[in-house]
Amino acid sequence: MRVSIILPAKNEADGLRKTLPGLRVVVPQAEVIVVDDGSTDETAAVAAEHGARVLSSPYPMGNGAAIKRGARAAAGDVLVFMDADGQHDAADIPKLLERLEAGYDMAVGARGAGGQANRSRGFANAFYNHVASWMTGHKVADLTSGFRAVRAERFREFLHLLPNGFSYPTTSTMAFFRSAYPVAYVPIDVAKRIGRSHIRPLRDGARFLVIILRIATLYSPLKLFAPASFLFGAMGLAYYAWTYATQERFTNMSALLLSASVIIFLIGLVSEQITALTYRRDP
Repeated sequence: MRVSIILPAKNEADGLRKTLPGLRVVVPQAEVIVVDDGSTDETAAVAAEHGARVLSSPYPMGNGAAIKRGARAAAGDVLVFMDADGQHDAADIPKLLERLEAGYDMAVGARGAGGQANRSRGFANAFYNHVASWMTGHKVADLTSGFRAVRAERFREFLHLLPNGFSYPTTSTMAFFRSAYPVAYVPIDVAKRIGRSHIRPLRDGARFLVIILRIATLYSPLKLFAPASFLFGAMGLAYYAWTYATQERFTNMSALLLSASVIIFLIGLVSEQITALTYRRDP
């Protein structure tokens, strides 16, 4: 298999100095692409110094945008995505490639509890994994891991779905499950990142909430809308029962709640049809 390794990087010169030499030792024949996302440090120079192909953006476009640029430019049959901040070990790449050779279309490096940046991030990631496992019916060990190997042909089918910002791992994972492309998880250890994280809890809190909604809408919208519809319907019936027992009448609030239940269900039904069209492959 021809392998292309793609590293999105924004001000990660120090991390690349640690990461790139290891890649040359473990996978010397691989194409290495560093997507410089509008860095203001020596990221591009360090990447070029270590023999990587550099794709530079004139201004920051986001992690997902860097992933898409790298995937379009890569020549390999297999794409390996990893962070440029020194967290991921090049020695784990063969483990991911082994899973692809075994028949999987995506292999994800799954971090353990000790590999989380902090307790709050670990709790959030565990919650995402739980939601994704419920949605897909498969065990999702690490939904947000940025260290993964994929078959290039499969991955490029979903480039139009990937956001330009964060959460490309979530989107791509759910897209693979939805399309019945097998996904494997490989336990890995991660080191402490070099430099400062680009994720800010307050600024990105709303984005991570959107991740949960993307999980639902990308995989099966009815799994989100149906429970909400049932909740409003149950509230409407319960309120009607109470007002009938105490006032012997059907109130406007009961009508509103029951109407909302029907509307939410219909929206979910339409969303389900749109999702099915999104993943349709024309012969």
